[in-house]
Amino acid sequence: MPKERLSMRKIHDILRLKWACGLSDRQIARSCGVARSTVAEGLRRAAAAGLTWPLPAELDEATLERRLYPPAAVADASRSTPDWVAVHRDLKRKGVTLFLLWQEYKEQHPAGYQYSRFCDLYRAWAGTLDRVMRQEHRAGDKLFVDYAGQTVPVVDRHSGEIRPAQVFVAVLGASNYTFAEATWSQALPDWLGSHVRTFAFLGGVPAAVVPDNLKSAVRQPQRYEPDLNPSYQDLARHYGVVVLPARVRKPRDKAKVEQGVLVVERWILARLRHRTFFSLTELNQAIAALLPALNERPFKKLPGCRREWFERLDRPALRPLPAAPYQYAEWKRARVHIDCHIEVERHYYSVPHPLVRQEVDVRLTATTVECFHRGQRVASHVRSAVPGRHTTVAAHLPEAHRRHAEWTPARLIAWAEQTGPATAAAVAAILAGRRHPEQGFRACLGVLRLGQQYGVDRLEAACRRAVALRACRYQSIASILKTGLDRRPAPETAPPTDHPAPDPVHAHVRGPDYYH
Repeated sequence: MPKERLSMRKIHDILRLKWACGLSDRQIARSCGVARSTVAEGLRRAAAAGLTWPLPAELDEATLERRLYPPAAVADASRSTPDWVAVHRDLKRKGVTLFLLWQEYKEQHPAGYQYSRFCDLYRAWAGTLDRVMRQEHRAGDKLFVDYAGQTVPVVDRHSGEIRPAQVFVAVLGASNYTFAEATWSQALPDWLGSHVRTFAFLGGVPAAVVPDNLKSAVRQPQRYEPDLNPSYQDLARHYGVVVLPARVRKPRDKAKVEQGVLVVERWILARLRHRTFFSLTELNQAIAALLPALNERPFKKLPGCRREWFERLDRPALRPLPAAPYQYAEWKRARVHIDCHIEVERHYYSVPHPLVRQEVDVRLTATTVECFHRGQRVASHVRSAVPGRHTTVAAHLPEAHRRHAEWTPARLIAWAEQTGPATAAAVAAILAGRRHPEQGFRACLGVLRLGQQYGVDRLEAACRRAVALRACRYQSIASILKTGLDRRPAPETAPPTDHPAPDPVHAHVRGPDYYH
């Protein structure tokens, strides 16, 4: 049923221009001043009515109108009539379809209308459905990926907190074979993990992946050379695929997955709308249980189903999976400090000393930290979660006979002596407390820079207190200055650590003599 009924004069003009003059639908629409879809609808109705050109002379306008626009069929009063208002309202909910509503209607009224009649009656009451253009794709060529706009609530069993889960969808171009899973977020770890599980689900690797321009995929969208996320590029190199991001605000570039998202929302998420999930694993098990039915559902206009087309077209064209799945890794940039270390998540890792003051690329996995300079790996360490500590390879530090003339322990102590002897003593203690003096360079510079913030007199007083307390650390000296303890009288020198303090005297403390 069209949105507006054409006049019979317009119908005559459309049929004449099409069948007598051979114009295109677009040309006819421009000539008649109507939409191209209206022209197509008029021609479709004329063909369905069996009309030919020229029209029979005895065909008056009333008869022509009845043939083109037959009256809507009246519902059978002997059958239970659905509540079309409720149907129309429920259809506005995401993922709900006429087929699903018809199934629920048949469960309540087994003798009710069949699906085709149900749809005809609803369309007569509510209007038409949009058409979707079909596109052709080569086998094994492209995998389209995106997130559904609809989320699924997951309830914490203990606190009752509701957390929305994102739904990742991937669709192969040639067969429409679909994969879906739930993740907590669209962040980089979940984004890359979904790709790994998609390739495992397919049992192979396509030639290209077409994502949207979300931050986990594209750091800087650009029409001709988009800046991909380094970790996403790392995954693409591991699997040997090319990443072809869709153009910004061009959903037709990934129309396959746009339609795939609708299918997943309608055939999976809509069916789960009445269930309550208490974990992401439980939700993914429910999605995985419905995926086979989605992929084995027959096509409406083509023979077979998604799985049959996948087995016949895409699977033979996919390239084999690599020997090991991709291991998630993040990439960062870091500058090598004068102590020959870089800082990664508050831990310090050594880098060869010729790279001091230069930037390196850092690849972080769950177990390793790798440093690259101009594409070459220059250092590799076991990843540590201990903050403030150093992981040092002795070979990365300069030898004694070729130490940097600019940065040496002696120079740092001499620089500290310009502030005062207590500051020099504190710096010397920091350097002496490290296995490699270079590990203390960063802390010494931090101590000396405190003089710019608090003044050299206060820094000297704070270092004097820190030396007396045997607390020569950057954090301790900074805390003394921040709390103003440097303005108080310096305490006496703390007793050596090898002489423990005497046991406290108290009525409830037995003491060592109790056990003799």
